[in-house]
Order: sequence, then C-alpha cells, then structure tokens
Amino acid sequence: MILAKRDGDVLRVTLNRPEVRNAFDEDVIAAATQVFRAAAKTAGLRAIVLKGAGKDFCAGADVRWMRRAAGYTPARNKQDALRLVEMCRAIDSAPMPVLAGVQGSCFGGGLGVIAACDIVVAAEDSVMSFSECRLGIVPAVVSSFVLPKIGASQARRYFLTAETFGAHDARRIGLAHEVAPAAELDAKLDGLVAWILRAGPNAVREAKALIRRVAPLPLEKRIAVTIETLARVRASDEGKAGLSAFLEKRPAPWLK
Repeated sequence: MILAKRDGDVLRVTLNRPEVRNAFDEDVIAAATQVFRAAAKTAGLRAIVLKGAGKDFCAGADVRWMRRAAGYTPARNKQDALRLVEMCRAIDSAPMPVLAGVQGSCFGGGLGVIAACDIVVAAEDSVMSFSECRLGIVPAVVSSFVLPKIGASQARRYFLTAETFGAHDARRIGLAHEVAPAAELDAKLDGLVAWILRAGPNAVREAKALIRRVAPLPLEKRIAVTIETLARVRASDEGKAGLSAFLEKRPAPWLK
C-alpha cells in the first residue's frame, strides 16, 4: 500500500497500488499520513522522495471508495475530507524537503499531493487533470494546497474545464519545477537530493520553515521575522561551522 525505505539520510516513499494506478482510499490515506508524520520526527532524516509504483503516479480517488462515498451522510463526507486534508498537511508540514517524481497519470487528489510537496519533477509524457468537475464534484480539499502553487487565474481554467494537461503546462502554471524524460526521472530526483545534502541540515529546515512563516505576512512583519531568523541561525553551531569552513576553504562538517 505505502512503502517507506530509508536510504541513508533520505526516506524513499512509494504509493504501492499499481493495480489501481495508486488510487487513494481510506486505508492509503491513513497509511500515508502515518508515514509522513513519523518521518517528521525521525532524527537525521534530510529529504523524502515520493513516487508511485508502476506506470502511474496517482489516479486520484479509488473507484470503489467513490462508490461507497456516494452513500455517505454529509457528516461522513466531512470526515473523509478531513482525512485527505491531514494527509496533504502531513506532507506539506514535513520539516525536511519532500520531492515528488510524477510519471504517467496524476489526477484529482494526486495533484493535491504533489502541490503539498516542495519540489516536483514530472516525466515529460505525464498527464494531469483536476478531474473532479467531470465527476460532478469539485476539487475542494486539494485547492487548499493547489491554489498557493498555481494561483486563482490558472485554477479558473484548469478546475473549471477539468481538462487534461501535460508536464510542460504543469511546470508553466507552477505545479512542477522540472520536466524530464521518463527514463531520467530518478536521476533528476537524485541530482536534486544531492544538492540538498550539500547544504546544512538545519539550514534547509530553517529555510523551509521561513518560507511557510513569511509568505503570508505583510512587509514590515516579513522584515522583522527574516532579521530574527538570520541572527539566530548565523549564531547557531551549524551556522558558525559552515561559515568558518567557507572562509577557510575546507568542506563543511556535514559533507560526507
């Protein structure tokens, strides 16, 4: 269902339901949430790489789950929506960078998942869609994570048409950062992870936290927070060690 394997300082997480194109149901959502919450508390973990097994990244909601949900009460539907929110929140709030490699199809809730990731690499032949309106529902829950990435203007098109679009359009609107041939997807992800591992472990976490904290603030508060953060991080043991290594032209202590 969900595979999680530690590879040195990196956790490699795989959606492992290729027989249903890695579609979500209650069990998958619960398992993914647990994996990412546990990862957030794991000492020494510096990056998470998320992929889908088989030909597709994620087809969205499982058809059998949707059939069951058709008979749910409004209260039960709210509970289901909250579970999906908590899964995306667990990905989004992980203190270390989360990278996603997207191949094949990525529909519906799958786009909410990659929107919650920090870095997304899409295979150049991948196909995406906010497909909910075609099913008579709306991309409501995922919008909490998608809108900060693509903005209202792009959502007005892609939410309302529910059309399919490719990797280059995903990069253009802000859902993906890189596009690579499918055969080179893993290599591109590993290259990005290598860059992360060259940086200070605490600095990377602080930078991710800074983005989340500063982005919604007005200018004067942004300035205050950034000054405080710089002063604190520069005075930290890692900050001092990294600066000394740079000035003395020797490797930083976290480089292995």
